[in-house]
Amino acid sequence: MKEPDDQDTDGEKSVTSKSDGKKSLRSSKSESRSPVQEDDTFLEDATDETFTEGEESYLEEDSDEERLEGSLSSFQYDDLQSTRVSQQTPAPAVEEAEEEVKKKISESFFYDYMELASMPFVTLDSDIPLDLLTLVHSFGYDCRKRANLQLLDNSIAIYIAGNQLIFLNLKTKEQIYLRSSSGEGIGVIGVHPHKTYFIVAEKGSFPDIIIYEYPSLRPYRILRDGTEKGYAYVNFNYSGTLLASVGSNPDYTLTIWNWKEEQPILRTKAFSQEVFKVTFNPDNEEQLTTSGSGHIKFWEMAFTFTGLKLQGSLGRFGKTTTTDIEGYMELPDGKVLSGSEWGNMLLWEGGLIKVELCRGTSKSCHNGPINQIMLDEGEVITVGSDGCVRIWDFETIDTADIIDETGLLEIEPINELQVDKNVNLFSMTKMSETGNNFWLAQDANGAIWKLDLSFSNITQDPECLFSFHSGAVEAVAVSPLTYLMATTALDCSVRIYDFASKTLLTQMKFKQGGTALVWVPRMVNFTGAEIIVGFEDGVVRILELYDPKGLTIFVGRKKISDADIRLKQVFKPHTARVTALAYERDGEILATGSKDQTVFFFEVERDYKPIGYINTPGPVCQLMWSPMSHLESTLLIICENGYILEAPLPTINLEEDDHDVVSYEIKDMCLKCFHFSSVKSKILRSIEIEKRERQRKLKEKIREERRNKLAAEMGEDGEKEFQEEEEEEEEEEEEEPLPEIFIPSTPSPILCGFYSEPGKFWVSLGDYDSGFLYHCEFPPCDKNSDFKEQKDEPIDVRYLEDTEDNPIQTITFNINKVMMFCGMKNGAIRVYVLNQNDHSLASLVDYWHFNMHDNNYGCIKSIASSFDDRFLVTVGADGNIFVFNIISEFMLRKDIKAKLPSPRFGIETEPIPEDIEDPKAYSIENARRKREHDKLMKEVEEIKAQKREQIKALRTEFCKLLEMNEELPTHMQFKRTDFDVDSKIRAEMHRRTAFKIQQVEKELAWEKEKHELGLKKLKNRFRDPLESDTIVVHAILSDHKISSYRLVQPSKYSKFKRTSQSERKPSKLDRFEKEGTGRKDSQRDAGGSIAIQEESIIEKGKKFRPKTLSEIMVENQIEKTRKLILKAERAQLKIQQRKKEWEELYKSKPGDDYEDPKDLQAIKEAQVYMGDFNLKTAPDYKIPEHMRINAAKKEEELGHLDSLVHGNKRYMNKCIVSLRDLKVAVVEEIQCLVQELKNIQSTLHVSKHIPIPHIPQIHPEEVPEKRFQYDEETLLNFKQQHMKSDDEKSPGVEQTGSGGPGGGFLKLSSGKDGDLTTRDSMSRSSKASTLSLDIPKYMEFEKAEPTDVELEIMKRDEIKHVYMQQYLVNRVKELIVTFDAELRLLRHQKLKLDTQMKLSDLHHVTLFQEILLLKNFEKQENILQERVNSLDKEEQYMQWKINETLKEMEEKKNEITKLQEQEKALYAGFQTAIGENNKFANFLMKVLKKKIKRVKKKEVEGDADEDEESEESSEEESSLESDEDESESEDEVFDDSICPTNCDVALFELTLQLREKRLDIEEALVEEKKVVDNLKKEYDTLSKKVKIVATNLNAAEEALEAYQREKQQRLNELLVVIPLKLHQIEYVVFGEIPSDLSGTLVFSNHALRRLQERIRELQEENSKQQKLNKEWRERRKQLIREKREMTKTIHKMEETVRQLMISKFGRVVNLEALQTLSVNTTLEELKIRKLRKELANAKEMKMWEEKIAQMRWELMMKTKEHTRKLYQMNDLCIEKKKLDSRLNTLQNQQGNAFQSLREADVVARQEVTELIQLQAERISALKEEIALLRRKGGLILPPIRSPQEKEMQPADL
Repeated sequence: MKEPDDQDTDGEKSVTSKSDGKKSLRSSKSESRSPVQEDDTFLEDATDETFTEGEESYLEEDSDEERLEGSLSSFQYDDLQSTRVSQQTPAPAVEEAEEEVKKKISESFFYDYMELASMPFVTLDSDIPLDLLTLVHSFGYDCRKRANLQLLDNSIAIYIAGNQLIFLNLKTKEQIYLRSSSGEGIGVIGVHPHKTYFIVAEKGSFPDIIIYEYPSLRPYRILRDGTEKGYAYVNFNYSGTLLASVGSNPDYTLTIWNWKEEQPILRTKAFSQEVFKVTFNPDNEEQLTTSGSGHIKFWEMAFTFTGLKLQGSLGRFGKTTTTDIEGYMELPDGKVLSGSEWGNMLLWEGGLIKVELCRGTSKSCHNGPINQIMLDEGEVITVGSDGCVRIWDFETIDTADIIDETGLLEIEPINELQVDKNVNLFSMTKMSETGNNFWLAQDANGAIWKLDLSFSNITQDPECLFSFHSGAVEAVAVSPLTYLMATTALDCSVRIYDFASKTLLTQMKFKQGGTALVWVPRMVNFTGAEIIVGFEDGVVRILELYDPKGLTIFVGRKKISDADIRLKQVFKPHTARVTALAYERDGEILATGSKDQTVFFFEVERDYKPIGYINTPGPVCQLMWSPMSHLESTLLIICENGYILEAPLPTINLEEDDHDVVSYEIKDMCLKCFHFSSVKSKILRSIEIEKRERQRKLKEKIREERRNKLAAEMGEDGEKEFQEEEEEEEEEEEEEPLPEIFIPSTPSPILCGFYSEPGKFWVSLGDYDSGFLYHCEFPPCDKNSDFKEQKDEPIDVRYLEDTEDNPIQTITFNINKVMMFCGMKNGAIRVYVLNQNDHSLASLVDYWHFNMHDNNYGCIKSIASSFDDRFLVTVGADGNIFVFNIISEFMLRKDIKAKLPSPRFGIETEPIPEDIEDPKAYSIENARRKREHDKLMKEVEEIKAQKREQIKALRTEFCKLLEMNEELPTHMQFKRTDFDVDSKIRAEMHRRTAFKIQQVEKELAWEKEKHELGLKKLKNRFRDPLESDTIVVHAILSDHKISSYRLVQPSKYSKFKRTSQSERKPSKLDRFEKEGTGRKDSQRDAGGSIAIQEESIIEKGKKFRPKTLSEIMVENQIEKTRKLILKAERAQLKIQQRKKEWEELYKSKPGDDYEDPKDLQAIKEAQVYMGDFNLKTAPDYKIPEHMRINAAKKEEELGHLDSLVHGNKRYMNKCIVSLRDLKVAVVEEIQCLVQELKNIQSTLHVSKHIPIPHIPQIHPEEVPEKRFQYDEETLLNFKQQHMKSDDEKSPGVEQTGSGGPGGGFLKLSSGKDGDLTTRDSMSRSSKASTLSLDIPKYMEFEKAEPTDVELEIMKRDEIKHVYMQQYLVNRVKELIVTFDAELRLLRHQKLKLDTQMKLSDLHHVTLFQEILLLKNFEKQENILQERVNSLDKEEQYMQWKINETLKEMEEKKNEITKLQEQEKALYAGFQTAIGENNKFANFLMKVLKKKIKRVKKKEVEGDADEDEESEESSEEESSLESDEDESESEDEVFDDSICPTNCDVALFELTLQLREKRLDIEEALVEEKKVVDNLKKEYDTLSKKVKIVATNLNAAEEALEAYQREKQQRLNELLVVIPLKLHQIEYVVFGEIPSDLSGTLVFSNHALRRLQERIRELQEENSKQQKLNKEWRERRKQLIREKREMTKTIHKMEETVRQLMISKFGRVVNLEALQTLSVNTTLEELKIRKLRKELANAKEMKMWEEKIAQMRWELMMKTKEHTRKLYQMNDLCIEKKKLDSRLNTLQNQQGNAFQSLREADVVARQEVTELIQLQAERISALKEEIALLRRKGGLILPPIRSPQEKEMQPADL
């Protein structure tokens, strides 16, 4: 027993709070050291912290810390707010803290474990030590808690045990304990991916997540406020930087933590129902998955406009039934694979079920829920509640898709492991042992397993490392002599522990779960070797414990265990679960209590003989006999529903015979009853009254003091003032009503109790009445009183602190009754320290309290102390068993060990009593009542038999009367109806019979349907898969027989064909090579077609335009030039074609080291297939490519074998069925012949009769289909036969005979259809019988003597009949012999086929073994093959790129050569153009060769303005270039832009054009050379890569070859059975066959002959090759001579050609260049361009002339319009003048009132003036425009607009 940071606590005498209160104190300390958070800010990365004195700061500045943004829900909790308010710093300090730089927690900071760990609570001012109880060992395991088994390393496992975290050393089995910090339990644990940290997620009110460092076990980080009540699951991401947690009921909060900074990043509600699990996606840490009750949810961290959020998508089941999801796994591509409750796997994609995976024939993947799914080493592992671990192919699952409407896809596991029977695997964790594949498994049925999932020949069997109780432990008992304890639980086991040495000694399994257990006291068994156990089916078993080492050791005995249990006695007193067992204080009587509301008494000394039982008013929960201090021995019976009984010691009647007892019920026992009535409300009311009385007295005292004070200060006025205040207070004060008296409708359950004094007892209740211990007293015994109407109240109560919702479940005392050990409902242990003989519990004040078991479901079921009060044992509903050391002045030895009782003498020879395994077996009382009932029924049956005899006698007498009636004459006989006394009686009988039949049919309808379905299932399971059943055909005369094959449907291998992984798929390169050329050609064709279409469109447009003379001239010039160029190109093409032919010819010329590819291929084949006959067992054996085998090919081979075997068997079955049909036909014919023979013999004398042949019978096994044909008569006969067989069976012994259903049907059907005659045979036999019967009838009438003729006829007929008789007999024999011969021939063939079938079976076994072996190798082989294929594809792709690069380089070189030839041709054309003796030749050559730096030409697209700009820029650039040229040429300065005097301008222009062309060629050459250089670099890079890839490919191929060799060696290890005869063995030593044939080879005769023939073929081929070699040597010499002569002839012809050139041209010329010189293309192109330019200019001039004429006409029209407007304006001016004069006149006439002009007139006049000026300006502008238009090149300006028009224009728009 070890704990981290253990400290001495002896000096601590008192603690101010218990574990629950401790947290509140401790939380203030931890919060003072932890980051201070505001209620609404969870995203701050750093916080301010305060420290105690002497504590160093653990904060480091982090200026680069970024604030994480997120959307979080605000959790404001009242209790957190209260603690924070009390701890808030003053306002100035808070402001300073907010201004400080953000800080983070130091990496080296750790919390103090002792400050966090929960501690026991001890009442104040008590002397109880804090270490009153010390945990020694834990024997339990909460095996049904999720993820409750984690591995820190290969030897340390951790799991939760109540409020403890246990570190279990798997090798030494030592335990280290880590206490919970909250004291309210641990929710879940987790381990960091690097195994350096582990998580303890607590339970309680707003629990913490504490992260400990491993192996130091120091608290490293604390995460707060993650959930409300407890955590359900925690999980790190793959890198271990983030932590996800999900809460349990009620909030189910999902939180993502930055755990090193103790900060939540994201938080949301996961779901509204229970969430089981949350995990990160290992390949994408931004994705999470949660699953739980009826749901699965997919989460993603996403940035939104409000920040980082968790977005959840709920999985939709669609057509699939909604299921709880325990196990799931994220796939790399985002899909999720989950389990289901029915055992299938669901593949999720996009929030929907993509496909449901099952096994073949729609069989589920697991028989039950899938609890865990993992991906390990490329394989999917599923863990099921059926105890199986199955391995699945990942690629098959990843690429799975639906194939039909069912949504199911059938797959099969690669491997599977059945751990054991009755195993429920809950989770698995991999152990990181190098070279091994070991896993640690959590078994929900109470075990920890070590599993080996390597699935090889050396795979270890599953090993059970530890075994525990599964579920709640119901009871515990300790030995009265030593440190042994026994426990039992509902997992049907009883276990014995040595809690001193901390070992499990032995266990025993039963059919039902144990519910009660007591160690038999020493007064009954002095050695303390017996245990009595009660079970849930009402059975009580007495077990005997002994040390097997004391037994006599026999030879062959298995390994002796440390302890053993033996069943000594068993009986069943109850019909429901046994809840209590108690031995009387003297050990004479055993009492058992049960849920069936009975208490049974047994006499112990007489082998537990039943005494009797009493009925109780409720289910019994506890039995307790009175202690020795009481005068009388009484039994305290505590019932759950509030009744407590006291029964006296039952009377033992020694004289009464057991067989005479009708019932064991004890009816005259005087029972005292106490019916508990709730008094808690009265107690609370009295407490409230006392409280108010104290408050009243306090107020009166304060009031009196106030009155005296006022009287002393103010006198009478003070008295009046006091009275007024008192009246006001009385008016204001209204006394609240007292609590009402409440009695719960359902009585509170009594949990436990114990005797205090005679007739008095203490009880603890639950529900409403919890919180007190009640002291009760029995009323006097009254047999006439009704227990149910009785209401009793306790006489005293004791208040129990903090037990309002946490009542005491069980109570026990130490030996001297000083300490009272209490087990609480929440799993806590409470120890009260009492005074000596304190029966009234007056000292029930000071106590020690500590939470140990789980607070939610860890209710303490039982508690017991050891025989010496040194140890305390507790068992809980959470499956945990804790052993504590009770503080004592005596120190225990470390090597203490329990002593096992020695076995009794002769125990090994004693018979073990027959156990009661049937839960429906009769109890003792029911068996007694059944015996009495059977006795009564027997008497009734005897009476019935007597009545039946009387009825039988009357029926006999009635039958005699009927016979007498029939003997009377007809006219005197009574009718049958006359015997009916009343006709209605018979009708009523028929009606009742029909009604009963109908009722029986209705009653048996379900059974009928059930049996029909059962028959259908049996047919589907056993008959339908059969293609043909076994048919045994017997010979007629001999004992020979032949049987057909029982043939089932063809196996899956004959139908299944799987694609081989080794078959290489066509690579992308291959597809590109196949499709690339076609694709390019198609693109070219498409491009060409597009161009052709465009040209055709243009040509169609041109067809409709008539050609002009200029166009005809240009076309003629172009056609002339084209013909000249075409002629030169043809000559050049002819030369190139000739060169190409020469190149191909030279390329086809073989080198000196050339070898024929056919010869190389032949040599390679010879090297592979000839001469190398290594055995497959040789270490250097290399498997050829075509001989490599895999599982797919082997399955095809197996399928081929199965199909061949199936075909041969089916053919043989057809032959046997035909033979059977032949026998049926033969039997029918023999029947007809025998019938005819009988007819003939009926006419012959007996002396001439020949024995009639025996008619062969058809055996039942020859017609097996008849067994399924039955009718009502067959069924009735079968029923009678079945009843007879039942009568013949002895009671208790089962016999199986031929009276089964099949045999009965077969026998009856064969008896009924034994002749198997058809209608034709029956008709033939009937005709024969009629013919034969006519003769005797005729002879009956002819009694006279026959005449001679008749005698002659009769004699002739007799001869004929004798002959026919002999013929028919011979015919019968012939048929029989023929059939037997056919059967023997077919039997001989079948024997041969049987031999072949046996060989095929052996071959089948070998193939199947090879398949299993190949499947084990398949995965690694596929990986290696895939690597080889990928490298091969890569190498091919690289080679293809190299070839493409070489091709491109070759093309570029050809382009460079063409450009160089163009340059040469350019210079040659230039020489031709200038001619000979041209004085400007040097100048023009310089101009041509001048180097000019040119700016790259830009392609400009645009309108005419852009063209002009580009022309201007080009002129500027040309000027710049010319300047640069002038600056560059220092030696020689000349102006190449001006043609010299007397030089031909056309020739100069041609030179400039050729220079531009030369420059273009040179630039193209530079570019092409650059491209060639780049291609060379690329080629070098690719060559290096190809070498690397080739090296890797060779290594991969070698690895694959080595793996193939290993696979072949493993295949060689398989045994192949080959039967040989002695003459086939030619390996003899000294004329004898050696005993060791391991060095021999097995050849078939065909193979041996082929090898011998091959030897002869090779010898002949060798001689032929020698002759050919000689001939080819002579041929080679001749070819060398001919080559020399041809070389001489070529030299002579070259010399002749050279001389002819010199004689004709004067020098050796290049004929190819001469042929290509045809025309100066540049000059011709310039001429054509000039002609086209002139034509275009003329066309443009004509267009401008037309445009000028148009404008002149428009000007004339405008002038006319302006003139007209001028006339109008003139008229208007005259009119205006007249109006002005008239207006002036009128104004003058109006008088002197208006002396000055009005403002409106002034404005109007001003506008008119402006209008006149504007018109004048327009006139002048028009005149100027007319003048400009008359001149050439005039510019027309836009017309001048008036201000009014300018202002009106926007409005018009």
